[in-house]
Order: sequence, then structure tokens, then C-alpha cells
Amino acid sequence: MNNPGQSGGGAFSPMTISDADFIRLVRFIQNNYGIDLTQKKQLITGRLSTTLKQKGYPSFTAFVDHVLKTKDDDAVTLLLNKLTTNYTFFMREQDHLENFRKNIIPEIVRRHQKDKVLSIWSAGCSSGEEPYNISMYLFDYLGTQAKQWDTRLLATDISAQALATAKRGIYELPDTIPPEWKKKYFVPTKDGHYSVSPDIKNNVIFQPFNLMDPIKFRRKFDVIFCRNVMIYFDQPTKDALVQRFYNATVPGGYLLISYSENLSQNTPYRRLATATFQK
Repeated sequence: MNNPGQSGGGAFSPMTISDADFIRLVRFIQNNYGIDLTQKKQLITGRLSTTLKQKGYPSFTAFVDHVLKTKDDDAVTLLLNKLTTNYTFFMREQDHLENFRKNIIPEIVRRHQKDKVLSIWSAGCSSGEEPYNISMYLFDYLGTQAKQWDTRLLATDISAQALATAKRGIYELPDTIPPEWKKKYFVPTKDGHYSVSPDIKNNVIFQPFNLMDPIKFRRKFDVIFCRNVMIYFDQPTKDALVQRFYNATVPGGYLLISYSENLSQNTPYRRLATATFQK
């Protein structure tokens, strides 16, 4: 690989990707990560060309060759971070979270009165707002009894960059955060941001996970959140993932997707409400 300094002075001229390299890259991403980039040639060129030049790749061909031959973690991470949008925020789709609060939390808490262990997965957790938000709803519902329960969530994402931000747990807060939550669940930082409180932070276990892999976690889940993730997948990939989710859900457990998504008519889950399904 060339040294970045060898590419000449001045501003970078954009790299272009050939149809052959585009097809190779699309197939690799689809087969390994389920993400459908068949209509995203312009996005790939726009988001990657300057970075690849800075990193010393003389062409897209050199980068695609490197990724396909070595499956180098750093190169693949760069690719995924650039091509997926880790956009999320607290209280996203608030009506959906209210349904979780009013109907699903009381039901799973009743179900687990004896063992006092809840099993919830935020699949595709991005920068961490969703699992922290879920924890706040759980703590609010359980109140003084929260310490008697194991409510720790599993939160996974394919992006190392997103997980690093999530573990840091420092955010700008939107106005939609209730003022009492701001006091209870956040600590102000010197620069005007807010850090998630230790209790909330300790309630989330962050792990890297590729949703194309077999789901082999120790416990089956009472609730799986997978919101604004399947928008990247084609229908066969979605259907196969939903089947894996179904197999990893306890009988009577729930799958929550986003309002912008839907499951196919032959889904094994029963539809309860918009974006809310039950095994």
C-alpha cells in the first residue's frame, strides 16, 4: 500500500469505483453482514473515496482486493462505519416506548416474580441511547424494588465505533427527556453534556455481534428490540433474521421493530400493535 503522502499535494480528487469492484463489494457485504447496498453506488463512492486516499489505497480495486483477501478487521470496520448510519436518540418513537412501559413491562415483571430476572436484547444498539432508555423505563417501573431484580440488558452492534460511544455514555440530551429523568439518571459534565448515571450504565452489557451469525446466547429473551436495523436488509435476509429472533424468544416474548419497518405476512410472530409482535 502506498504511503498517503505519495498521492500528491493539494485536495484529493474523488476516487471512482468500477462496476466490477462495486459488485464484488456489494456481494461481500451482503453475504457477510446482510446489508443490501445494491442501490448505493453513489453513497459508497461519496463516503469512502477521500478516506481510502488518506489511508494510502491507490484505488478502490486495491481496497476491495484487500478486504476480500484478508477480511482485515480494521478495513471492514471502516467500511461498515462509513456505510451504515448510526443515527439514534433518546425517546425515539416515544409512543412505541410508552406501549412497552404500559403493557409489556408489567407483563414480563409478573411472569418473573419468582426468579426476578428479565432478559432483554437491544439488537443493533448503535450509540447506546436505546438500551439506556429501556433501563430507565425498567427502573422507573420497578422503583425501590429495582435492586432486587436482575434487569441487565444485552446491547449489541456490528460497529466498533458505535459501541465505543455507547460505553462512554456521554450525550447531548433532547428536550423530550423528562426533567425528573435528567435528575435521576444523568450526571452533568463540565462541557454541557450529560453522562449516564452509574446505575443505568451498569445495567447494560455491550458486545459486538453480527446479526447474520447464529444466535446462541445463554438465555432466551423476554423482549428483543431491533429498531431501524432491518431497513438495511433485503426481504430474504430480514425473514431469516426474524426466524432466528423467534427461535431466541421465550414463548410469549416480544419483538419490537421500528414504525418504518414491517414483517412479512408469513412471520412466525403474532402482530399485537404497530411495530410490536409476540411469540
